[in-house]
Amino acid sequence: MTARPPLVLTVAGSDSGGGAGIQADLKTMLALGVHGMSVLTAVTAQNSRGVQGAWELPEEAVRAQYRAVVDDIGVQAVKTGMLASAGLVETVAELLAGTPAPVVVDPVGVSKHGDSLLAASALESVRTKLLPVATVATPNLDEVAQLTGVHVVYESDMRVAAEAILSYGAHWALIKGGHLPTGREAVDLLTDGTEEHWLRAPRHDNRHTHGTGCTLASAVASGLAKGLTVPEAVRQAKDYVTGAIAAGFALGSGIGPVDHGWRFRA
Repeated sequence: MTARPPLVLTVAGSDSGGGAGIQADLKTMLALGVHGMSVLTAVTAQNSRGVQGAWELPEEAVRAQYRAVVDDIGVQAVKTGMLASAGLVETVAELLAGTPAPVVVDPVGVSKHGDSLLAASALESVRTKLLPVATVATPNLDEVAQLTGVHVVYESDMRVAAEAILSYGAHWALIKGGHLPTGREAVDLLTDGTEEHWLRAPRHDNRHTHGTGCTLASAVASGLAKGLTVPEAVRQAKDYVTGAIAAGFALGSGIGPVDHGWRFRA
């Protein structure tokens, strides 16, 4: 009998174009050798040009999906993505608080195309309910500003951003510096307030980067499910995402996705 792979659950929205959301999460998990499971929080009509519509699921549907998976199958790591509303944020935070597994929170605020995926009224719930249950929070610079008011302009500002995220209760903050305006490297900062890890990778000249944040958070969760430490999981996730960005491909007439299967095609 084949040994069972580690179990990872994604709690996120659907991207009908397949580049981000639940679809990106499950592709990443497959590529990294874990069994991916899903709790759908919202459905989006989405393509390479942006989000044409979004519909959140009822809280009872999200709760039922979560309980069905966790109570029967179990889970070794959870990743959250698009949660859309304060009600869903609070429902998911409550479920996570009762689950003895590491949690990677990707506090999705806007899509790659600039479309809002989180109600403004939900920001306080993210700060006070969701971040306190996060083993690792993975905001990009726009999400840092949205949640904390800290505007990162220089690399040194990332420390201030991390302190602000940690102040809400996350155990580790991974501040993603891919949106920094200058530099030939994509720089991220991982810290728990005591130890500090700067992760650097070449900045690839490729506009097809849809799904980067979902992919990174899912890769971190996959590493944690395998038993890696947070710094090890993040470092391996960074390597995987860097390759996926380099291999990103055109899709439709807008921004294409990263290539989740780049290692299979290398």
